[in-house]
Amino acid sequence: MSSADSRDQRHHPPVSVIMTVLDEETHLPEAVRSVLSQDYPGEMEVVVAVGPSRDRTREVADALAAADPRVVVVDNPSGRTPDGLNAAVATSRHDVVVRMDGHGELSEGYVRRAVALLERTGAANVGGIMLAQGSGPVQEAVALAMRSPLGMGSERFHTGGAEGPADTVFLGVFRREWLDRVGGYDPAYTRAQDWELNHRIRAAGGTIWFTPELTVTYRPRSTFRDLARQFYTSGQWRRQVVRQHPDSVNARYLAPPVALCAVAAGAVGGLVWRPLWLLPLGYAAAVTVGGAWVARGQEPGVVARMPGVLATMHLTWGAGFLRGPAAEPPRR
Repeated sequence: MSSADSRDQRHHPPVSVIMTVLDEETHLPEAVRSVLSQDYPGEMEVVVAVGPSRDRTREVADALAAADPRVVVVDNPSGRTPDGLNAAVATSRHDVVVRMDGHGELSEGYVRRAVALLERTGAANVGGIMLAQGSGPVQEAVALAMRSPLGMGSERFHTGGAEGPADTVFLGVFRREWLDRVGGYDPAYTRAQDWELNHRIRAAGGTIWFTPELTVTYRPRSTFRDLARQFYTSGQWRRQVVRQHPDSVNARYLAPPVALCAVAAGAVGGLVWRPLWLLPLGYAAAVTVGGAWVARGQEPGVVARMPGVLATMHLTWGAGFLRGPAAEPPRR
């Protein structure tokens, strides 16, 4: 290898982009296209772990692999996210591992900037913003809520903020050595596996680095039913993170279950003592006024749906957090 090739590989090391998909026939081609069109000078592969889907996801993935040798397809028999991610990591060949989502799109220059940031900061994992974008009144309202502190709290990968060390980032670009060091994604976690993995990396002395320059477009749920299911499950597994890592609890995680308990107590207690009805009425007023502020300047259909979107996110997440997983998952 010439000295020029050695320098190029040092600054533009080979990259493995991994994703796990299930029922992603519609979004998978665009997600893979956003990877393959990156302006990255180094070698790049895309490893797609496909679960047992109800649509044509496997056929679409196989067609993408047949059309471009940089795309590799592996099986994820369980269909669970951590299993698929670990299978993709095991199949991947390179020392920089970029996590991608089956219904997301990498921003222009994402891989190039992320690799440069790994080199500049020495971090174990770098990442940026989950840029939620929607079409249609419900999905647009959900996207706005996900980008707002009123909907998702102050986590920088939702709302933006200054570059620097963080608890977690969206998806992430890892040094493979750190994935190996901490044992990869914990298969016990149906959700919240990113946060839990980053917590273990930080506990082992690694740095998680956030920058607003990195964005991944995310397509949120487009119905209230799907949104409620997503946030209920997310709340359940965030409760498991707190059980396993008690030092991770903070006020942002406790706010939704506290709000749910206050609303429920006020609604039931108001039958005995009417002033307690001020609790659910106050919450309804808060999400109505706050929702109007979050959706200011948007079409009336988006504004009208925002209070319902915020309430669904808060209360189902809170219910899931109070419930926790249906069964205690096995420890690693």
